Amino acid sequence: MKIDLRSDTVTKPTKDMLEAMMAAQVGDDVFREDETVNLLEEKVAQLFGKESALFFPSGTMANQTAIKLHTNPGEQVICDKYAHIYNYESGGASFNSGVSCKLIDGERGMFKAEQVLEAINPEDYYYSKTSLVALENTTNKGGGACWDFEEILKIRQVCAENGLGLHLDGARLWNAIVETNDSLDQYGKVFDTISVCLSKGLGCPVGSVLVGNADIMKDALRIRKIFGGNMRQGGYLAAAGIYALDHHIDRLKEDYKKAKEIGEALAKLNQVKSVEPIETNIVIFELHDDADDKAFVQKLAAQNVFIISMGNKKLRMVTHLDYSDTMHNKFIELLKLNKL
Repeated sequence: MKIDLRSDTVTKPTKDMLEAMMAAQVGDDVFREDETVNLLEEKVAQLFGKESALFFPSGTMANQTAIKLHTNPGEQVICDKYAHIYNYESGGASFNSGVSCKLIDGERGMFKAEQVLEAINPEDYYYSKTSLVALENTTNKGGGACWDFEEILKIRQVCAENGLGLHLDGARLWNAIVETNDSLDQYGKVFDTISVCLSKGLGCPVGSVLVGNADIMKDALRIRKIFGGNMRQGGYLAAAGIYALDHHIDRLKEDYKKAKEIGEALAKLNQVKSVEPIETNIVIFELHDDADDKAFVQKLAAQNVFIISMGNKKLRMVTHLDYSDTMHNKFIELLKLNKL
């Protein structure tokens, strides 16, 4: 039995999801004639109370499109030092949009409105123009941490007072919503653009959606084309997204329960120095200085359990739809036996 905890992207469509995909009504989406893609976009836009939404093959492409919509070459984006758009999108902000990132030293991928204010560049011509603030919720490198919505409102105020756009990388926003009980409509009112992923916690094979109002989104389709992201009969993939939105959000709580139980078991291992707070489905833990993190990963792999290293003795596990109760019980027992 393979236990894959590398990411919540490793899931495969459920039987019911596959049936929904095969039953999809499709057309040529480049001509905007795919009924199911249009339905998904309308559904997600309505969830956030936004005027427009666009289906993308990846969250990275959705984020990169958002950055390009908000900025001009030579300008600057404010984000956390842990931000996905800075760390894990292959330098796309500089390559695709010609912008730099001003990094905030936040806490677990989250920062304060005061820090945003301090990070805005002066108006002098020899500084790059600050034009966008980007948040990530939940924070990937921050261990699935959820933002305090009150702090987001304060950041919105700073952006409004300084003429800055506000984008949310909401790849795992579904996870945050389930944990905090904030609403998608709340987020829609605060952010100019929001990207949400369907292929992480929701278990779809492919896809993300970018939402915003019509004025900011008017060039999104053109930019997606420039990035090579236009798809033809994309409805088969969009149908998976519709099914996931209808059936896979509430069950995310199951992943959180398992993640917390894994964290409790890890904390009892001699090799483990600390386990970061666990709010959702991501478990990040650190080994003692004298422990070999590569050997730790390899010993797990030898027992058919797969996780990833984040460097500097930090390791990550992510619970998900395909991590069954049977797998979980087996893994917890393995940790209790401490054969690592």
